[in-house]
Amino acid sequence: MSLIPSVFGRRSNAFDPFSLDLWDPFKDWPFNSVLSVSARSDLSNETSQFAATRIDWKETPEGHVFKADLPGLKKEEVKVEVEEGNVLQISGERSREEEEKNDTWHRMERSSGKFLRRFRLPENSKMDQIKASMENGVLTVTVPKEEVKKPEVKAIDISG
Repeated sequence: MSLIPSVFGRRSNAFDPFSLDLWDPFKDWPFNSVLSVSARSDLSNETSQFAATRIDWKETPEGHVFKADLPGLKKEEVKVEVEEGNVLQISGERSREEEEKNDTWHRMERSSGKFLRRFRLPENSKMDQIKASMENGVLTVTVPKEEVKKPEVKAIDISG
C-alpha cells in the first residue's frame, strides 16, 4: 500500500485523513469469514446511521426544544414517541434510492437506513403537552415544562 495518493484518483489509505473509506480493524482476522463482506458493510452502515442523526437540545424558560436535521424525509417517515413515562424517542427510516441496471454509481454518500435517538426528559416536563412539527427538513419537538412556583412570602409584623 502506498502512502502517496495516486495521481489519477484517491486510493484507500488508513493514514489519509481525507479518505472516506471506513477502516475495518477486523478485516484480516480468521473469524471474519463467518460474516460476508456485504454483511460487514451493512452492519457498519447501520451503526453509522445511529450516530449520524444530529439533534440539538436547548432549554428555554418555557420548555425544552429538540431540533433534528432530517433532509429528504417526510413527516410520515418519522416517529416521535414517549416511552417509560419520560424518555423521548425520535426514530425513522430513509429509504435507499432504487438502482437501475443501466445506472453506474460513482459515489454514494447520502445515508440511508434507520435512525433512533432517545433522550431522558427532566421530571418537570409536561409529557401530555409535547408538540412536534416538520418544516423544510427540520423536525422541531417542543416539550413544555411546569412553571416553578415561587414560595409565597408573608410578611410578619414585629411587635414591641
